[in-house]
Amino acid sequence: MAETGLPKDLFEWMQKMWNPMSFPVPGMLTPTADIGEIENKIRELKSVENWLTMNVGFVQMTIKTLEMQKVALESLGAGQKKT
Repeated sequence: MAETGLPKDLFEWMQKMWNPMSFPVPGMLTPTADIGEIENKIRELKSVENWLTMNVGFVQMTIKTLEMQKVALESLGAGQKKT
């Protein structure tokens, strides 16, 4: 039957539509019917998400620390100019 090749052809068509130059695009993976493989991929992606969330927190904390240092230095500079 010709219909058995339809999903693969459909996904190839979608990939060409979204990525005409054929650069690798994250998320445009060939779907799988193996539930265990899908569960593993979900666990991996959640681990990456947690790692990225933690890094966003560190970046935000660093920005706040630098902003406080800037304000402190500006206050010290303003106090020295008055005397």
